[in-house]
Amino acid sequence: MPALVLIGAQWGDEGKGKATDQLGGSVDHVVKFNGGNNAGHTVVIGNETYALHLLPSGILSPGCTPVIANGVVIDLGVLFQEIDGLEARGIDTSKLVVSADAHVIASYNRILDKVTERFLGSRKIGTTGRGIGPTYADKMNRLGIRVQDLFDEKILRAKVEGALELKNQVLVKVYNRKAVTVESVVEDLLSYVDRLRPMVRDTGLLLSNALDEGKTVLLEGGQATLLDVDHGTYPFVTSSNATAGGACTGSGIPPNRIDQVIAVVKAYTTRVGEGPFPTELHDADGERLRANGHEYGTTTGRPRRCGWYDAVIARYAARVNGVTDFVLTKLDVLTGWEKIPVCVAYEVDGKRFDEMPMTQTDFHHATPVYEYFDGWTEDITTARTFDDLPKNAQLYIRALEEMSGAPFSSVGVGPDREQTLELRPLL
Repeated sequence: MPALVLIGAQWGDEGKGKATDQLGGSVDHVVKFNGGNNAGHTVVIGNETYALHLLPSGILSPGCTPVIANGVVIDLGVLFQEIDGLEARGIDTSKLVVSADAHVIASYNRILDKVTERFLGSRKIGTTGRGIGPTYADKMNRLGIRVQDLFDEKILRAKVEGALELKNQVLVKVYNRKAVTVESVVEDLLSYVDRLRPMVRDTGLLLSNALDEGKTVLLEGGQATLLDVDHGTYPFVTSSNATAGGACTGSGIPPNRIDQVIAVVKAYTTRVGEGPFPTELHDADGERLRANGHEYGTTTGRPRRCGWYDAVIARYAARVNGVTDFVLTKLDVLTGWEKIPVCVAYEVDGKRFDEMPMTQTDFHHATPVYEYFDGWTEDITTARTFDDLPKNAQLYIRALEEMSGAPFSSVGVGPDREQTLELRPLL
């Protein structure tokens, strides 16, 4: 049985939560392998809407084991707040497993994230201010605190002391803020120990054994390809590897055990935060996409920047991730346009680029080369098969598939679980 990776093909918010939820009933483990509570998934089940931030989407699938793996950074307060919110709505979270090697977001990471972003002014990245970047920086600087450290107070205290020796200098002398005390950080982190301890496992071993036993493991990426710290639109990216390669390092599952890479791509494009965005619309069409698609961040509530579908980005995602299947979402949002533009290439200083430009400078100055497709006015939210769609919607899907670099396996025509058209089986 396979290990599958599911990632975003654009700048996030493509509908990965819904895609994971649909697969959740067919898999045994759903693994979050990167990021933290700086992004969210929205899952609609019947009349209920669930906004997940730190928890894997598999938490909503009975019989599935949700796993927060080693590549994640965890705000423990947010973790238990989210668990309590789901439990209050009758969702069983008792199967949740947390890696002993995952890093923990300390209070000083959140403080530094916010003050640094304000200090950058016009050069700001667009961070959520939740301490994600500083925690990953601590990890790389070998100053990080891992989940397992909370079970040895002596080690925990020594690590916090070491981290604050430098960070307090920066907070006080650079940002004119109060110093953070070792005692306050240690006390805060230790307050979660009793509740956390039963959840903690060697998740790499757990997942390896599951695969050996013939179980199916779904590795669920946070953020998306163009936000990957190595392969995204740097520096306007997240602090982790959100591409398929990150699924291996973030979970402990080796590459030769991954059978399938599923990329979720929206029928148009959105982005939150700063950074270049070639197809971005600053007109009534952009406002209409935002309104029709309810394009506001699950975690932050920030309005998303909106633009037309970008096939150059889709091809890039297919190449970088080794995509075997695309899942197209939110096709229904495009209903009502007479003509629908699709970006098929870029132009930079009179030169055409059919693939992603090599440099940030060229990408920043890229203007889209559009092809135009006939739209449709029929309500497609009740469609349950590809043949139920209007002819122009079918042609639009097949055109995107042809230019995006991998086959489309399903198409979303609404937010609910049932509003998905299967073009070919994913499992």
